[in-house]
Parts: sequence; structure tokens; C-alpha cells
Amino acid sequence: MPLRDADGRVRDLSKIVDDIGPNEISPRGLKMLTKLKPESLPLVNAAPRFGVPYVGIGKFVAIGLNYSDHAKEAGLPIPSEPIVFMKATTCINGPNDDVIQPRNSTKLDWEVELGVVIGTQARYVDEAAALNHVAGYCVVNDVSERAFQMATSQWDKGKGFDSAGPIGPWLVTSDEIRDPQNLDMWLDVNGKRMQTGNTRTMVFNVAKIISHVSHYMTLLPGDIIATGTPPGVGLGIKPTPVFLKPGDVMTVRIQGLGEQRQKVVAHSA
Repeated sequence: MPLRDADGRVRDLSKIVDDIGPNEISPRGLKMLTKLKPESLPLVNAAPRFGVPYVGIGKFVAIGLNYSDHAKEAGLPIPSEPIVFMKATTCINGPNDDVIQPRNSTKLDWEVELGVVIGTQARYVDEAAALNHVAGYCVVNDVSERAFQMATSQWDKGKGFDSAGPIGPWLVTSDEIRDPQNLDMWLDVNGKRMQTGNTRTMVFNVAKIISHVSHYMTLLPGDIIATGTPPGVGLGIKPTPVFLKPGDVMTVRIQGLGEQRQKVVAHSA
């Protein structure tokens, strides 16, 4: 399990903890980890594969149409309350792993999103206290299959296929992100900038989202919420939408949270 030091070097945490999970991202666990001196940990000198930055994700919640300009490009009204849907936990993928285009897919699309990781149980939480339940933040690519998504009024089958949920590379603790409503975000496809945005243009901010969701389901340590995407998705390109195909490469970044890179590959039996 890696840790990044102040100079951006990767350190080995495996002698301290077996994994970063719900216990480690709790307030008590994070307090223990903050006492570590990263420079005392061994360097990781190789170039390891980065997996999801923590384990124990019980729920992968997502919010739709949470940027007004994205709703406009989709031709849909700005929602009056957060649109909540779920991504299957079997879709979770490492930040640089291949995205597998599912069988019969014709409209594979991209979405850079801020991921919010819950550190303490949240049930019927007031908006004013909601951020106290956050362990940290990470980059999410809410990969979507629009034909599947739009086939019915329920979006889940277009959002939950295998490899549709790259998370990471880092879980950045909430003390390092002073304002989650002022983070620049970008997504490129084959080196061309497709999405540029900032979390300040969310329709519903992070605190509102956590509070709202917690009134309809209990959020547990390790649960993650993807908070919506800015404009620039393939579906919204005029006059002709553009969709991903095998060989395409997505590069996904959020200020202070790191970068993902995924290659699209074809499904194989």
C-alpha cells in the first residue's frame, strides 16, 4: 500500500498496515497515520501498478446532472434536487487500468468527477455538519454507456459495467483539501482536451450532496460518492456526438488529486 510524500515520491506502507480500509480512514485511523514520518518509510523504486487507493467500498453512489452546463448540453433540465443513482461495485477499476468496452456497446463516454470518500457513518446529517463525515477526495472517471443508460428511465445498467469506475490514484485526506468547491478538473481523449471545469459550478455542493444522500441511505466508512461532471462529454458534442472506441486513451485530472490514464480495449469472450 503506497503513500506519497511531500516531494511526490512513493513510500511503502506495507510494514505499517496491510491495507487502507474503513478502519484506517476513520478519524482515529487517520490520526494514527498522520503521526507517521513519510521520510522514514522505504521508497518504492519500481513503477508499480496503482490500484484503487483503499479497500472496503460498500456503496458507489453517484450524482447526475450536477453541473448546470452539463445538463444543458445533455438537453435536460437542471434538477431541483440531487439525482442519485448507483454504480455497481464490480465496476471499480484501478486509475490506470484498461477500460473494457462492454459487449454490444455503441456509445461509450467519459466523465471526470470528484469522488468523496466517507470516513464516519452518516445518517440524517445536516448540511452544516456534512463535511465532518468526509475522509478524503479522489479522482473518479464515471465511464458511461449512453445507449444502455438511456434505454430506460433507470441509468444503472449504463453506469455499472465492468471497468466503468476508475478510482484514484490517490485518496487525499480532507485536511489537505481546504475547499472541495474550488478544484479545477480536466479530461483529455487522445491528447485533445474534452472537459474543463471547476467544482465551484456544481448545482449541489459536496455538503448538500452528503446531507441529501444520508437522508435516504446510511453512508458507511469507505462508501464513495461521485459528484457529477462538467460539460464536454461525448454525448454533448454538436452536431455529431463522439464516443470512445478501442485504442482511445483518456487522461483524467483534478487539481491536487492526481491523474488517471485509461486505454479503451474491446471486450473479449
